Amino acid sequence: MRTLVRVLAAAALVVAVAIGVLSVFTPVEARCLCPKIYAPVQCDHGKIYPNPCVADCHNAKNCVPIGPF
Repeated sequence: MRTLVRVLAAAALVVAVAIGVLSVFTPVEARCLCPKIYAPVQCDHGKIYPNPCVADCHNAKNCVPIGPF
């Protein structure tokens, strides 16, 4: 019985760590995971993205940083 409890506790810990790691990133598309860092960029078509990674995932071109960041 104690072994089962330890195995379940270990499994719960692994799941909690995995969820914590994934919460640091924001999924943009299935192929992209970008950090939740706010460093806005504005791209050719005028759209503003929260950071360059998100812009790259949307295939945005000629993006420049905006704001005092």
